[in-house]
Amino acid sequence: MDRVFSSLIVHHEWQPIVLFGVLCGLAGVATCFAACFLVFRVRLRCQGAQLHAALDHGQHAERELARTKAFLDTVIENVPATLIVKDARDHSYKLINRAGEEFFGLPRHQMIGKTTHDVFSKEHADLIAARDEKVLTTGEQLLSENVPIPTRHQGTRLVTSKRLAIPGDDGQPRYMLSVLEDTTERRRAEEWIVHMARHDALTDLPNRTAFTEHLAATLAEAARAEQSFALLCVDLARFKEVNDIFGHVIGDALLSALSQRLKAVVPGAFLARLGGDQFALVQTGAAQPAGAAALAERLLATVDDDIDVEGTLLRASMSIGIAIYPSDGGDASTLTDNADAALYRAKAQGRGTICFFEPGMDKRLRERREIQRLLRTAVPQGALVLHYQPQATIGGRVVGFEALLRWNHPTRGMIPAGTFVPIAEESGLILPIGEWVLREACREAATWPQPLQIAVNLSPIQFHHGDLPGLVQSILMETRLSPGRLELEITEGVLIGDFSRASSILRRLKALGVRIAMDDFGTGYSSLSYLHSFPFDKIKIDRAFVANLDSNSQSAAIVRAVIALGRGLDLPVVAEGVETEGQLAFLSREACGEIQGFLIGRPQPIKKYGELVGRGMQRRTPKLRLASSQ
Repeated sequence: MDRVFSSLIVHHEWQPIVLFGVLCGLAGVATCFAACFLVFRVRLRCQGAQLHAALDHGQHAERELARTKAFLDTVIENVPATLIVKDARDHSYKLINRAGEEFFGLPRHQMIGKTTHDVFSKEHADLIAARDEKVLTTGEQLLSENVPIPTRHQGTRLVTSKRLAIPGDDGQPRYMLSVLEDTTERRRAEEWIVHMARHDALTDLPNRTAFTEHLAATLAEAARAEQSFALLCVDLARFKEVNDIFGHVIGDALLSALSQRLKAVVPGAFLARLGGDQFALVQTGAAQPAGAAALAERLLATVDDDIDVEGTLLRASMSIGIAIYPSDGGDASTLTDNADAALYRAKAQGRGTICFFEPGMDKRLRERREIQRLLRTAVPQGALVLHYQPQATIGGRVVGFEALLRWNHPTRGMIPAGTFVPIAEESGLILPIGEWVLREACREAATWPQPLQIAVNLSPIQFHHGDLPGLVQSILMETRLSPGRLELEITEGVLIGDFSRASSILRRLKALGVRIAMDDFGTGYSSLSYLHSFPFDKIKIDRAFVANLDSNSQSAAIVRAVIALGRGLDLPVVAEGVETEGQLAFLSREACGEIQGFLIGRPQPIKKYGELVGRGMQRRTPKLRLASSQ
């Protein structure tokens, strides 16, 4: 190594500076310092030779020269980049530092004096030699990025190399100086970052960004080729329940397993996870709509069997909405909206449903989204109100009121609860709305001179999020309503999916002193088993059975059986939807305990029932004159 650089410098005092600049330009910051030491080491060697002659080979100069050489050798050997010097005439290796030895996985002595073709395969050697020759011919520095270089122990690595020819005394290239930087890991990191920007971290499926790009490209190609394709929107049901019951670790594992199942049955289709439990597929190259229908059936089949997730058997279901280009939309926005509209219809029809877009769906979807948008501001703007419907004994004595939510929009008027409550539940808005209803109903009831019951409906969503018993307790304390006056009405939807968790919450509510009633009894599948498992305080016969008492013997038999069941279980029974004298007479004969309906009173603002709640009169038992409130 000394001979190489000494020969470059002894007769040319300017060349150390050139060499220093070359190395600084070829390498990074760390290598610049090493290059500085390398140049000055050689320069000191030359100066030492002159000093050696001037001092007649004095021993002091020899010792100083030896120390300087040892110091600079140490620095050069520890440069964290590969330094290579080749002879410009025969391309043989003249110098390789320790980093180069470690990079190539070869002892230096097996490379020094040999050429590139002696070390590498002909294919790689030819490429390296061609780059060397280009530098020697042009005399210009050459930068080569991400060049694959084979190594003995690390496989093929990506290298950024910088080359420069160094002239000799005659001005012709004498040496070839190269600095190599291993960029393999950096390149992999960059590629991973690019990958993750367009893929979902959990499932490794393309994300919404990638989906948007792919859909745009597919639309452009389909328009050019005048071809059709399908867009499928997929929603996984019960995913949130799994998260709530088993935790997010199991939920994520289930989602990953489902993603792999979906991916396995959609070869050739573009599958993306849009977020949460929503997926989208773009299917090209198939006759539509038959191709989309067949693909959707394969997707549904993937969730026919239970999925083993860390020893827990879980089952999922899905709903699928489909839109076809160009009949259902000629641009990305329209096509996506229409596939969403079809998905919304599929979800409304029940799990495991496939629904194609139909004219009119987009209008309903836009209307639903507009209601959702308006609903977000309904509570802070005071647009939501409570109406109260009396509940009475079969003899007409008022025992309480049910609080019923109404939305009085300034321009749309009174919006039915059946229209906006399902939207509130799907969007999660039912949580703040439900809290407002509970607080407002308790606050109002606490002001009544008559200590009547107040019944409030709870949504299944309220059982899955937050601390419902804690909320009820804080509202009771805030409003100073006696817990025994509050009756919480639930449907069996609260208990489906995770009965043990829901039962635990209900028991905590009962421990506060509030009463629990099962609403819409008889319309579900497992009401009897729930009555056996949980001590309800009341059951309410669904209005659908009461409405048909006069005309349907089966409805009459069901109502009669429910009343008898309540009597046997010592549970009060309330018949909802009582509107006629004939219905009242039937219920009276069957000894039904309580009734509720238009015959007793319509849902109205509480001021309409001021006398019944004890305002503006002496305290007495409130009583209705039946059939007079219609």
